Amino acid sequence: MEIEIIARIRTDFPEKFGIPRQSGLVPELTGTIIFEKKYRNPDALRGICDFSHLWLIWEFSRARRDTWSATVRPPRLGGNTRVGVFATRSPFRPNPLGLSCVRLEKVTEDAELGTVLTVSGVDMLDGTPIYDIKPYIPYADCRPEARGGFAQEHREDALAVEIAPEILENMPPEKREALIGILSKDPRPSYQEDPARIYGLEFAGKNVRFQVAGERLKVLEIK
Repeated sequence: MEIEIIARIRTDFPEKFGIPRQSGLVPELTGTIIFEKKYRNPDALRGICDFSHLWLIWEFSRARRDTWSATVRPPRLGGNTRVGVFATRSPFRPNPLGLSCVRLEKVTEDAELGTVLTVSGVDMLDGTPIYDIKPYIPYADCRPEARGGFAQEHREDALAVEIAPEILENMPPEKREALIGILSKDPRPSYQEDPARIYGLEFAGKNVRFQVAGERLKVLEIK
């Protein structure tokens, strides 16, 4: 079967580091879905405004490989324990497809781009190809009794984020809450605990440098 890219999403993430590990974890993160010319038919989106959330089916476009492994090492398990690839959401799979549930914030019409969808709670790289969009249907998609395996318990990873006012001024005002939300979720791999290490995060056209000691994350520089 051949599938086509129907759209691409524009986000503030040029690199993988710092992207939330699941969709919806940072509600302040927004993206815009721009359809390919072939699919800029407004009739294809008729009625979409009646839904608050959407499922996006997309590609881990930077995880393409010629081979695959039956097991992977999820960061949530410390990066040392192997489990079956189909028991994880790892990007390194036979078909590198991702699935995200996002909130539909607004639908706008652009003279050049056609219908554009603005969504929030994104967890994708800038330019990520999208293969399909489906509405989230609460009665069918919500399963409160479901078991979550090794990811059963949701970790808040709520680090206390410290940013001096003069440093925060270097981030556009409309992006500040999203940045703090990203950092509070602890973007580091779970097996890295070196308090002296300085990390660099590319977000919204800025380079954010920070350190983590215990439950405290301190931003050193935004430039």
